Amino acid sequence: MKAATYAQKIGLIIQQTRTARGLTQAELAEKIGTSQSAIGRIEKGGQNMSVEMLGRISDVLDSSIITLNDDGKTNFRIRGGKKLTGEITVNTSKNAAVALLCASLLNKGKTTLRRVARIEEVNRIIEVLNSIGVKTKWLPHNDLEITPPSKLKLDEMDVKAAMRTRTVIMFLGPLLWQYTDFSLPFAGGCDLGKRTVEPHLSGLEPFGMKVTASDDAYHATSSPQTPSRAILLTERGDTVTENVIMAAALHDGETIIRNASPNYMVQDLCFYLLKLGVKIEGIGTTILKIRGKKTINQTVDYYLSEDPIEAMSFIAAGVVTDSEITVRRAPIEFVELELAVLEGMGLRYALSSEYLARNGATRLVDVTVFPSKLVAPKDKLHSMPFPGINMDNLPFLGLIATMAEGRTLVHDWSYENRAIYFTELTKLGAHIEMVDPHRVYISGPTRWRSADVVAPPALRPSVVVLLAMLAAEGRSILRDVYNINRGYEDFANRLNKLGADIETIHEV
Repeated sequence: MKAATYAQKIGLIIQQTRTARGLTQAELAEKIGTSQSAIGRIEKGGQNMSVEMLGRISDVLDSSIITLNDDGKTNFRIRGGKKLTGEITVNTSKNAAVALLCASLLNKGKTTLRRVARIEEVNRIIEVLNSIGVKTKWLPHNDLEITPPSKLKLDEMDVKAAMRTRTVIMFLGPLLWQYTDFSLPFAGGCDLGKRTVEPHLSGLEPFGMKVTASDDAYHATSSPQTPSRAILLTERGDTVTENVIMAAALHDGETIIRNASPNYMVQDLCFYLLKLGVKIEGIGTTILKIRGKKTINQTVDYYLSEDPIEAMSFIAAGVVTDSEITVRRAPIEFVELELAVLEGMGLRYALSSEYLARNGATRLVDVTVFPSKLVAPKDKLHSMPFPGINMDNLPFLGLIATMAEGRTLVHDWSYENRAIYFTELTKLGAHIEMVDPHRVYISGPTRWRSADVVAPPALRPSVVVLLAMLAAEGRSILRDVYNINRGYEDFANRLNKLGADIETIHEV
């Protein structure tokens, strides 16, 4: 194949991706620091491009234009020790997005999700949906249009994409009433040790679903039936609750779910289902009463609510760098306990008046954090099901504990082995004592030092290491940041707008 043909093909990919992202040639040119005419030549295949230029275009378009090899990694080079300043706006929820993408399978009509986070986790689910016949289209402002086929092509599922995310397990609930026999690949995502799927299976069994496991897949058979009594979830898990809610949504009758998670992504799912005509009582509590519909065929659009974990990430960034920043559009219901704990440790912060998210239900505030002298909490730091401290926010509280005078016990009981990842901070100067795979003692305050670290194979621990590097004087390298890109949209550049100095490096 001639070089000109390669250039033309790459140019066409860039043009199609740019259009899908809702960008003009001029806007793309401005974002990557070139001229509109240069973009025009690139898209026509009339200009040679360096690997660096391809990398910059890929970053802006959030798409790998070409893959040079399977081993290429994305790294961050951080020049730390800088104060952050300014304002940052919280994006919509990653966990709500993936749940609603799965829930779109309940609807025979068109779903438009507004302001969806453009992250790898979302991309993986979209790839899976596309492979089984669902049409998706990106609109301006990160809106996503989802149109289902008359019949899903489950046998054509993109197994590789499905195995890179744990979200695929949430296909069970939507498919229960639609297919009597199907298989799903084993779920992937963060490497956090064994996480049982038994609560999912026991929650769906009252509807007539049975699941068996083979070497690489879950095989589901379904004989849909009405639950004989209220469904008691054996685990108050978020995805478990969502799976059972989605099963109940297509049940033409009443379902009662007890010990349900009332967490933020569950509430988002419920608000979406209300727009589809499903009746739900008890949103935000542990007991849900759901009256579903045998068939759902609605044209609907829904604004996702903001992400409390991202809000906490930026709050932690401000605290660990001893900076004053404002985090806008934080969902206060899901971070107020964390803020109360931090207030007890000496954190100074201010809250704006409350206002509603675009979904008309979630309460938001703007949070301003100020440089503070922190002390270790009197009690251990540990998560609990909502309304307790969110398990995904616990790593950020542990990071903040490194800045506090005294000794803090962090008990991360919810994930097998995740507490071990706190020891990565010792490479940056933190004093961490391992008690067992679930408990660590953190002594502070920390004098951070720069380091070269491979990102942990899990999302929140990777972000914790990145934020610590922001506080460390000198140059640090965080290698293989796929997990961060999986869960956060344009995280490095957004931190840079606050005054951080993070450079993205692509290995080839």
